[in-house]
Amino acid sequence: MRIVRMNTNTPANNGDTQDLSLLDPIIAKHKGKKGNLIPLLQGAQELYGFISKEAFAKLSRETGIPLSDMFGVATFYAQFRLNPVGKNIIKVCHGTACHVQNAVEITESIEEALNVKDGETTEDRFFTLESVACLGCCSLAPVMMIGEQTYGKLTGNEAVKIIKNIRLAEKN
Repeated sequence: MRIVRMNTNTPANNGDTQDLSLLDPIIAKHKGKKGNLIPLLQGAQELYGFISKEAFAKLSRETGIPLSDMFGVATFYAQFRLNPVGKNIIKVCHGTACHVQNAVEITESIEEALNVKDGETTEDRFFTLESVACLGCCSLAPVMMIGEQTYGKLTGNEAVKIIKNIRLAEKN
């Protein structure tokens, strides 16, 4: 099974500017406390949707936590993102039940329709595609989730149709 967690290349800012002063309350709340690294990273990600290199630098500078420690934790845990994600995250289950029901076809169909690879975000940042190990909906295999909505018993064509309908609904 192939699960791509995240791109671990240099963190991107993708041309966006972030108001780093928004980090100040998070830093003030956790600075100097034992075990503060994960809450600091979670707070930054909650603010911006991902942790930019500028956010890493500010957190390190303000807390004294080495950048290498921060980056090591952020790349170890799957919850952290180093690149911006889309408004809608498409999670395609590749657990055993979904895998044997051809989840690969769903991922490949979505990749083709959105012109992205697994783990990437569309240029308009509307969709991010992610393969996940299990969504816990084995009786509905193969399954994908978009936001909080679960879609089961899918084919590749059905998955693409759902995605197109979401995009159409956004335009209306």
